[in-house]
Amino acid sequence: MRNVPADEAQEVRELLEDNEIEFFETFAGNWSISLPALWLKREAQFEQARQLLDEYQNERVGRIREEYELHRQRGEVKTLWQSFVESPFQFIAYMGLVAIVLFLSLRFFLSF
Repeated sequence: MRNVPADEAQEVRELLEDNEIEFFETFAGNWSISLPALWLKREAQFEQARQLLDEYQNERVGRIREEYELHRQRGEVKTLWQSFVESPFQFIAYMGLVAIVLFLSLRFFLSF
């Protein structure tokens, strides 16, 4: 469940509850070092849960892609140029950091 959007996590919980699949949830803990996850209580329900989650993920991917395409067509998706225009100094600073990281990462490979 780490880095899962809240709406997706809630939809998965509801999907499992609606299909009477027993589960429990573990959280990341105070320092976020534990494994946040949903765990099945009965191993016999694994195949059913896996099938439901696969179907849900396929449906969600399609829905999110449609939403993205709609936003893109309306011009609501931020482009690289729009990011630069909104805050050029921050953009240049980030690009400079990217260049430094790339240089430090690749200098040993390119300095034959």
